[in-house]
Amino acid sequence: MKKTIDGKALVYCEGAFNTPNGKTAHGLVRFTERYEVVGVLDTKYAGKDAGLVLDGKANGIPIFGNMEEAVAGLPKANIPKTLVIGLAPDGGRLPFEAKGTIKKALQMGWNIDSGLHDFLTNDPEMVALAKKKNCRIRDVRKTPDRDKLHFFTGDIEKVDCLKLAILGTDSALGKRTTAWIIVHAFRNAGLKAEMVGTGQTAWMQGAKYSMVMDSCINDFVSGEIEHAVVSAYENENPDVIVIEGQGSLMNPAYPGGFEILAAGRPDFVIMQHAPKRVEYDGFPGYKLHSLKEQINAVEVISGKKVIAVTVNHELMESDEEILEACKNITLETKLPAFDVLRFSADPLIAILKEQLK
Repeated sequence: MKKTIDGKALVYCEGAFNTPNGKTAHGLVRFTERYEVVGVLDTKYAGKDAGLVLDGKANGIPIFGNMEEAVAGLPKANIPKTLVIGLAPDGGRLPFEAKGTIKKALQMGWNIDSGLHDFLTNDPEMVALAKKKNCRIRDVRKTPDRDKLHFFTGDIEKVDCLKLAILGTDSALGKRTTAWIIVHAFRNAGLKAEMVGTGQTAWMQGAKYSMVMDSCINDFVSGEIEHAVVSAYENENPDVIVIEGQGSLMNPAYPGGFEILAAGRPDFVIMQHAPKRVEYDGFPGYKLHSLKEQINAVEVISGKKVIAVTVNHELMESDEEILEACKNITLETKLPAFDVLRFSADPLIAILKEQLK
């Protein structure tokens, strides 16, 4: 049995798997230390393998049309005790139709983990049902009480290992996936690497040091980032800390990265980019600022260098097209460019290892 923090889980992703709104489910299907994912719910892809749909590589995680099909189709040993909400829609709102599935899970005595802004623990009916069935509802995005939050102290200056921030030119772009791939590649190279998560999905994937940036009270965002980085450094003594980015500097709805640059104080930035994307995700008419503009903005704000570009290959058909896109980015920016999801992260790690302290 796979050793995880919270055991077996079924991931709810109705109508959103293999779209930007399913990015939490995508992260859990690709990698998580918190759960053993035994299946995904989405009628559109029912009967298919989740890994095959998402990345073209089967991973043995089946997709079911509904709860009944999942319970009937899974081996008895694989019936989970947790339903995880794998949706990540604009605004983080829970679709009305999801509530029926959540109630079914509670009726069966399953725990519920949700990373949305609509807190299930604020729903008296669901709370009463969970209490009756002796199970747990956990709202990952619910902000801790103020007395548990940290204010910026300057302790970040004690951290003298290599710090890398994975920022991007848009939201829902693969920054977290790239961060994990880099962490694992460093570990495979025999180095100690720690991930600092800044969103609910990283926490759901088991990131030991994390905070949820988009639901944190503004006064404490910098302090919470600093606290996560400093804790990772003091407790793990790593060679490198990789900080997950959020949104992008000039995204109209999700402007993110300022606090990561200011409080996390990375030594270098890696910029995630989707060459085929022309408008900000979910906002037609809002033209994406160019890669060069966004790199310049990061470097002006932080005084640090963007050391490489990582490519999201959405809307690209072939390996040749991806490699050509990487080549064009290098010609445009004079920076090395890699698709670490499709290919290996090793060439990027070779560059980053030269910066180890």
